[in-house]
Amino acid sequence: MNKVEFPKDTIQCPNLIGGEWTMGKGDKIEVFTPYNGSVVGLTSAATKEEVTVAISKANEAAKKWKATPLKERTQTMFRFRDILIRDIDTIANTISLESGKTLPESRAGVMKGLEVLEFALSLQNLDGGGKMEVSRGVHCEYRREPLGVVASITPFNFPAMVPMWTIPIAITLGNAYVWKPSEKTPLTATLIGKSLLEAGLPAGVLTILNGQVETVNEIIDNDAVKAVGFVGSSKIAKLVYQRATSHGKRALCLGGAKNHIVLLPDADPEMAGAGIADSFTGCAGQRCMAASVLLAVGEVDKQISKIVERAQSTTIGTKMGAIITKEQVEFLNKAIDAAVADGAKLLLDGRGMKPEGNHEGGYWLGPTILDGVKPGTQAAITELFGPVISIVRCSNLSEALEIENTNEYGNAASVFTNNGALAEIVSQNASAGMVGVNIGVPVPREPFSFGGINESKFGYGDITGANSLNFWSDIKKVTTKWQMQNDHNWMS
Repeated sequence: MNKVEFPKDTIQCPNLIGGEWTMGKGDKIEVFTPYNGSVVGLTSAATKEEVTVAISKANEAAKKWKATPLKERTQTMFRFRDILIRDIDTIANTISLESGKTLPESRAGVMKGLEVLEFALSLQNLDGGGKMEVSRGVHCEYRREPLGVVASITPFNFPAMVPMWTIPIAITLGNAYVWKPSEKTPLTATLIGKSLLEAGLPAGVLTILNGQVETVNEIIDNDAVKAVGFVGSSKIAKLVYQRATSHGKRALCLGGAKNHIVLLPDADPEMAGAGIADSFTGCAGQRCMAASVLLAVGEVDKQISKIVERAQSTTIGTKMGAIITKEQVEFLNKAIDAAVADGAKLLLDGRGMKPEGNHEGGYWLGPTILDGVKPGTQAAITELFGPVISIVRCSNLSEALEIENTNEYGNAASVFTNNGALAEIVSQNASAGMVGVNIGVPVPREPFSFGGINESKFGYGDITGANSLNFWSDIKKVTTKWQMQNDHNWMS
C-alpha cells in the first residue's frame, strides 16, 4: 500500500460497552479526512446514562479480570500483538485517513505502540513484587494490585500510538480500561477495540466511549473510575487534572510543548539539517515532540541552509501529511502573518502549497521557516502545532539556555553539536523532561519512560515505562508469621 485508500461508504464508529458495539444516543459527530475534507466516518456521543451503564459493566469486569493470573492476562496481550502486526497496513491506512499522516508515519506510530505492548508483556517476568524474611519467622511481601476501573482520554494526532502507551500496561496489570478517543479520530479506536476482542479480552475490560467534553466529564466524575490519564493541550490537561483530583482520583495529564533546539556552530551540517528539518516537518509538526524554536548560537548559517534545503525537499502529500482541520490551517496562516509583522523573515513559506493528485478541499500547509524571530513574540512562545519553526538568533549558549529556561513548557529540548562538554551543559541545564543530543525528536525507547515537566505535565510520574507502573496499580504490603520463635525481638 503506497497511498491512502478512501472508503466507499461512511464508516460507523460505535461505542463499546460490555463487549457490545452500539451507536451512542447523543449528538452525531462526523469524521472528516484532512486529505480532501470529505466525511469518512460517523460516530455519536455516549449519553450520561450510557456512560453510567458502561462504567458499571467495566467495574464488574474488573473484578474478574483482577482474579485472572498475570500470565493469563499476558497471553491475551500476546494475541493482541499478533493481530496488530497482521493488520498493520489496514490500521495505518485508517490512521492516515482520519489524522492526515503519511502512511510511513502511521506505521511508525503502530510500531511505537507495539514497543510499549512488548514492555507490558515483560511484566510477567520483571515485576515480581518481592518477599524476604525480615525477622525470624516473619516475612514481608510486596503485591502489585490493579486499581479497578481506569480511564484515558487520547488526542487526534496519534490515534494508535498514544492509546497504546497506556492500554497494554493498564490492562496487563489487571485494570478495566475506559477509553475516550478524540472525536476527530474514532476510526482507529474501533479497529483497536475489535483487535482486543478478537484476542480474547473479556467483555467489559475495554470500554470505548465516543463524544466530546460532556462525555469526558461524565467519565471523570464517575465514582468507579480510580485514575485518569490524558494527553492533549496544556489548557485541557490542566482542567482534566483539576477535575479528577478534586474527586480524590489520581491523574496524569500530559500537555503541550514549545520545544527548543540549540544549534551550535560546530554541529555537523548534514546531521543538523536532516534532524532539525525532520523534527518540525514530521507529522506536519502536529506532535508534542516537534521542534518549535531553533536557538541559533553564533555563526550557523551553513547549518541553517541545510535545514532549508531538507525542508524544501519535503513534498506534502507524500513525505509530509495534512493539517487536522481547516480551522487549524487558518490559525497557522495568521500566526505566520503575525510573525512577519513582528519582524521575522521567511526563509521558507509553506502557505498555499497543495499536494499533487485529488486533494481538493484538503487541509494543507507546507514547511515554513521563520528567521530573526524575537523572543517573547507569538512565534517564539506559543505552541503553533504545525510545520513551522522559529529561528531565534543568540550570541552565546548562556543566552540560548536562558530563553529555553523561560519557556513555560518542559517537554523536550535538544542540542546539535560535536562538543561533548557543551552537550552536557545543555543536558544538565535544559528545563525539559526529555533531552536529545544530535537528535531532533528525543523520544525515549522502552523501558525508558515518556514524560515532560513544567506546563507539559500535570501529575506525578511518567505515562510509559517502569515509571508508569505505580500510576496504574497499588502496592499492597503483607507481613506474615506462622509459628512462635524461641528467641524474641521487637517484632515479636
